[in-house]
Amino acid sequence: MAVKMIKVHGSGNDFYLLDQTQFPEPLTDKGLKQLAINICKRDGAGLFEGADGVLVVDRSEHAHVLGRMRVINADGTEASMCGNGLRTVARYLGTQNDSTDFRVETMYADLKVQAVADFATHVPAFSVEISPVSFEAKTLGMHANHDAQTIINETIPALKSDLKFSAVSVPNPHLIAFVDHATLVGPELGRIGEWMNDGQNSIFPDGVNVSFVEVLGQNSIFVRTFERGVGFTNACGTAMSASSLMYVLLHQESTDFNQEIHVTNPGGMVKTIVHQGADEEYWMELIGNATFVKIVSLPLEEALAADFTQATTTVTGEQAAYEDFVDSLKTA
Repeated sequence: MAVKMIKVHGSGNDFYLLDQTQFPEPLTDKGLKQLAINICKRDGAGLFEGADGVLVVDRSEHAHVLGRMRVINADGTEASMCGNGLRTVARYLGTQNDSTDFRVETMYADLKVQAVADFATHVPAFSVEISPVSFEAKTLGMHANHDAQTIINETIPALKSDLKFSAVSVPNPHLIAFVDHATLVGPELGRIGEWMNDGQNSIFPDGVNVSFVEVLGQNSIFVRTFERGVGFTNACGTAMSASSLMYVLLHQESTDFNQEIHVTNPGGMVKTIVHQGADEEYWMELIGNATFVKIVSLPLEEALAADFTQATTTVTGEQAAYEDFVDSLKTA
């Protein structure tokens, strides 16, 4: 049988969106892992240009929820959440169900999503909830600084003595450092990211997303991320959300919530809003594009065997509009 997928992206963080409801029987976890490994490879080895992962959409048994999202990384591992991916899933489910304001089931929470005004012509946008937030080492899978319970704006000598890191789960685990521009574009992020995700280090044995953040101005930051299970990525939605939270907590003269933050990244731009609820419970809004690049169809058996010779594609035209939007940011 044929499998249909949509190539999607949020801020250049690209995925193949796979709706499990198209199959008489859904793919098994083993099948999903193999499919992701096969189609996501870059440099011509995968399906077309590859991807950062596969977004698996399925029915949800939760009340008042339109669907369920799972995130399979390019290496076959499963991520607990993906903010950029959630925007595209929200658009897909909203279109299928003629709804603009609803919830999507993710690994740890049913998250609020809402259609918002287009960023530009043919650049549709969604706002999605990023939560839950935790700073606890147990939640993060962290063993740093003599098993400290939290790491907030502190050095981790084993990583680098002159950088201060904050560790936060949103719920993906993130390690964030605010840096100058030279450090942002230098080699340290790659070195630390690779080490923290080698499966052998004792600090984050299960891996962690690592981000360097440059403060560009009031409520304006640039985020560059080495993503667990992916490597360098154009953007990571949960990383930008976690970085926005730490910006509010550490880099504003007064801790001022509910303000729009402009977040740029190698793939484009998003907006974030950090909220504080009762008992210092934080959650973020992540607002950005939800672009459908093309529709792909190929035989399922061949996809699982990494044979893409029969793949066909229909281009939507939205990518050109997104690239025009990104170019407009550079000249603004």
